[in-house]
Amino acid sequence: MLVYENTKAGFLDDILDDQLVPEIKHSYEEQGLSIGSESEVQAWENSFQYMYKVLHGSGVPDDAGVAIEFKIPLTSRRIDFLISGYDETATSNVVIIELKQWQGEHTEPVESKDGIVETVLGGGIRETTHPSYQAVSYAELLEDFNQSIQETPIELEPAAYLHNFEPEHREKLDNETYDHYTEDAPLYLRGDAKKLRAFLEDQIRVGDDCETLYELNNGDIKPAKSLQDSLLAMLEAQDEFTLIDSQKVVFEKAVELAKQANRDGQKRVLIVDGGPGTGKTVVAINILAELINQDLVAQYVSKNRAPREVYKEKLRGDKLVKEIDHLFTGAGSYVETDTNTLPALIADEAHRLNEESTFFGRGENQIMEIINAAKFSVFFIDESQRVHIDDIGSKDEIRRHAQRMDAEIEELTLESQFRCNGSKGYIAWLDDVLEIRSTANADGFDLDFDLRLYDDPQALHEAIAEKNEHTRLSRVVAGYCWEWDKDTRSDPDAHDITIGDYERSWNLDAGDPWAIAEGSIEEVGCIHTCQGLEFDYVGVIIGEDLKYRDGEIVVDHEARATTDRSLYGIKKMFDEQPEQAAELADELIKNTYRTLLSRGMKGCFIYCCDDQLRDYLNTRINKVTIGNE
Repeated sequence: MLVYENTKAGFLDDILDDQLVPEIKHSYEEQGLSIGSESEVQAWENSFQYMYKVLHGSGVPDDAGVAIEFKIPLTSRRIDFLISGYDETATSNVVIIELKQWQGEHTEPVESKDGIVETVLGGGIRETTHPSYQAVSYAELLEDFNQSIQETPIELEPAAYLHNFEPEHREKLDNETYDHYTEDAPLYLRGDAKKLRAFLEDQIRVGDDCETLYELNNGDIKPAKSLQDSLLAMLEAQDEFTLIDSQKVVFEKAVELAKQANRDGQKRVLIVDGGPGTGKTVVAINILAELINQDLVAQYVSKNRAPREVYKEKLRGDKLVKEIDHLFTGAGSYVETDTNTLPALIADEAHRLNEESTFFGRGENQIMEIINAAKFSVFFIDESQRVHIDDIGSKDEIRRHAQRMDAEIEELTLESQFRCNGSKGYIAWLDDVLEIRSTANADGFDLDFDLRLYDDPQALHEAIAEKNEHTRLSRVVAGYCWEWDKDTRSDPDAHDITIGDYERSWNLDAGDPWAIAEGSIEEVGCIHTCQGLEFDYVGVIIGEDLKYRDGEIVVDHEARATTDRSLYGIKKMFDEQPEQAAELADELIKNTYRTLLSRGMKGCFIYCCDDQLRDYLNTRINKVTIGNE
């Protein structure tokens, strides 16, 4: 979708007549799109003046095509500026230019992360992707999913232009850390207008009167054969993605419904209920790969970044490829997506979906937006893993929105229990122990599972570290009862968690996903970096937000760290609706520990900060041991 399209000559005239920004605004309004903030409009004014300087008097033909704000399929992102025409071999070319207002003084490289920099965004210093990375990723997205590019063919040439970025700070962005991206998408800074002009003149020798832009804009969304082959090869190389029992049943039903929905146009929704360890994400990844292989564009969607990043890495294995990145996206990506734009969306961890989709309060409801955007959507859900005050994901909520949009609804359950050594009884026992619900497993379960209680967190951590030496993956996690200082989140010497002589850092914000990052066995993960994931052995530190008093499990929301947003707003709710607030706090805190305590496949080691809770758990664990001798 294009917001603005013209020839180079027409673009230059619109700039001279001060008509460019009004035309862009009018086009946004006609298409029912959000125009953006006043600062964004000002950025247009500024950047397009610089592009005028580059193009005016250049050898780029007057009838070359110019497009602004081109929406990329499968994302909410837009390409700032495109120029189209033919090169010296008469090949159709489109130059993609990422425009930035950044200044060098406030920008720093982030060498520990791939393609990431720090700069001023939204009133503060934030991490974001390198401009050349952005331009390259936009080109890859179009190549992978635009049928016109695949069949015409159309060559894409990405570049980045930071017209305010002082050249004395060039080394911050143009260095070996980012060579992989700047080689594919050259970086132009302040004072480089002539260099950018020469680059454009070399790529666009003959004008096309916007013909290539027309082909690009009207190209059907279809996965490229190279993407299909790559994805299937990755999947087949990883044994842990093999499907068994009810996983296979859910997989086949999802593929069948997706094909039906795209054949007859009837919107369909599949709800898949599955507890901890039933393989929800493994099934989701298999559905994604199969639909892509059958020429149906699909995306894996989750609110939490952790499972997206971990499963991308698992799928890749040892391959250093980028082409699957855009198949994994956040739940807030479909605010402005038209109805039935996508053949299929696969929503994992659906219990974590929210109403507002962005930090700026945009979006109405993520469940609604996902169902609206796709002809077929599947939601993998465990209602007992709702852990955030903003979590709205429930089967009732999914049904309600599906019915509103006249979607056919089917529901399945993943029965097999793979985590906790196949013991459904352990999950039921957890529910009883945490007083989430009474179960028949109050005093026992098949104890083919290593369950231990420790009096010392250091001893627990050492035991998990020892298990990590001899197993696939073991980690220590904790309730969010210790502050996570923003200024030291990448500093391994900063100790956030202190319990007596035990001192550790929270999961470092330093590159790879925490769960699989090198050295993360020395750190402590939180609910946000481990939900949706599994380990062989998990060590759980239960903080002061869960206690045992007068024969009952009680929660203490005030013991949560202020840096945790999971209970943000609960204090106000206690003032206005104390009974409702108490029920909600009880549910979210207990669900948090139920989730943490069910991350292990072979064992769970526990330490309690509250002595009375430790005594209570000791009694319950001893009963289980006695009951299974």
